[in-house]
Amino acid sequence: MKYIEGFMDFNLDRDTAITLGKFDGLHRGHQQLISRVCAKEKEGLASVVITIWPDPQADALLTLGEKKDRLKKLGVSWWIDCPFLPEIAHMPPEEFVSEILVKRFRAKYITVGSDFCFGYQRRGNVELLKKLQTKLGYQLEVVEKEMYQDRVISSTYVREALSRGEMELVAELLGYPYSVQGEVLHGRRIGRTLGMPTTNLIPSVHKLLPPNGVYATKTLWNGEIYEGVTNIGFKPTIGELFRGVETYLFDFDEDLYGQTIEVQLHGFERPEQKFDSIDELKEQMHRDILFGRAYFGEKA
Repeated sequence: MKYIEGFMDFNLDRDTAITLGKFDGLHRGHQQLISRVCAKEKEGLASVVITIWPDPQADALLTLGEKKDRLKKLGVSWWIDCPFLPEIAHMPPEEFVSEILVKRFRAKYITVGSDFCFGYQRRGNVELLKKLQTKLGYQLEVVEKEMYQDRVISSTYVREALSRGEMELVAELLGYPYSVQGEVLHGRRIGRTLGMPTTNLIPSVHKLLPPNGVYATKTLWNGEIYEGVTNIGFKPTIGELFRGVETYLFDFDEDLYGQTIEVQLHGFERPEQKFDSIDELKEQMHRDILFGRAYFGEKA
């Protein structure tokens, strides 16, 4: 997949199939749109996903790197990522379609959700795209919203479930387990002294996380998957100044320092808490491990 940041000075040299939006989280509804543009590769059209963000520094369900990995797995050829710049914000929707989508990106097929809006003051919509398709020579496909439990799947729905720590629901809405990627850093090695060595990540400040607490997790590294339990938070018994992601991997004794891993959050066990002693913390960690093993045993 080729990644382009911004597009005001960029042109594609072949006909394309395009979908566009914020695509925060790349949930199941987004995947419906992306699968359609990727299917058009068989007809000789390059698959293109365009994301336009009002604020690139806002909290997000996926970091830049996580979104890149997810789009690659979905089979996208081009990802064009653009902040909501003034020249885009004030562009009339008709001009955006004709000059950007059709002229610069050679769109022959465009697919969007039924409530899609774009352009200056969001005056562009599905009806405008339908009106322009014959004149500008592209095919439009409008896709109805994906539903779950009688509610439209949306980034808002995902964020609400995440804020409550409902990781099974989050996975249902996304179509994949919610995860955190990052480089393993040295911690205080408290877990190792307790006979339970852990890996430590410090997520991006813009990465949305569920409530602080302990979760049953699976960690992806070097093409393998390792079950374990993860604490998200400040480790109050020890006292940290940063919010970290600390994972104990079952039956694993390799040093992952400096390695990039992905921690998938599968099930919530308990809130983070402060213990009166290291011995109490150790006893609870053993109970957490039993929870994690039972969780995945029941899911097997």
